Amino acid sequence: MGEKLKLYGFNNLTKALSFNIYDVCYAKTAREQKEYIAYIDEEYNAGRLTVILSNLAKMIGARILNLSKQDYDPQGALVTLLIAEEPVVPVGSVQTAHLDKSHITVHTYPEYHPETCLATFRVDIDVATCGKITPLSTLDYLISSFDSDIITMDYRVRGFTRDVNGAKLFMDHNINSIQEYIDPVTLAEYEAVDVNVKEVNLFHTKMMRREIELENYLFHTELQALSPDIRMEITENLRREMQEIFSGKNIY
Repeated sequence: MGEKLKLYGFNNLTKALSFNIYDVCYAKTAREQKEYIAYIDEEYNAGRLTVILSNLAKMIGARILNLSKQDYDPQGALVTLLIAEEPVVPVGSVQTAHLDKSHITVHTYPEYHPETCLATFRVDIDVATCGKITPLSTLDYLISSFDSDIITMDYRVRGFTRDVNGAKLFMDHNINSIQEYIDPVTLAEYEAVDVNVKEVNLFHTKMMRREIELENYLFHTELQALSPDIRMEITENLRREMQEIFSGKNIY
């Protein structure tokens, strides 16, 4: 965040991060595809996601006021945290806190298509904070918490606060790109594209993994059991799927 700003009263800026990842997998048969969905549903159930979001809240210095979680049938999960920047102070039977209550939510979306032998797992995480805390410092943690083949991120700062002289401040930290907050070692593993509109404090970055190590994308299939031609075909299908998700349109 850099040097602290002297403000008049409370920091009213709202910082919202939308973080989405896609994990792509090759599952040959309809049975394997369903087993993959069941595996993902168990691996990233509401309990596991609660741990991830609780760690995220701790990293940004937020305090959890309320937690709600739910697993869904046939698949998917939801976790929502209500957070605050300042400690909650009990007053009689009523709990009070600063007005900077914000939230963190996560949804999961496993899916597959029986004709393509490909299954995709999507995670949507939304973090909205008020005051001086920002969720950008958690990006490396979020990326490493999931098998992230494609990542899309949107960051928006809304509202304004004032300095001690009464001048409006529409941004309280320096940012030219979301990529500035991601470890260079991590960035080197991805192709990255930015769309930034600094005039309205709106920043977008999308990333796609550069290399496909086929063994990491096979579910219940041994790499050694595949012929070179089949390996090349599967790799090409995975790359096409990833390219369409990254581009946000049907290409092939």
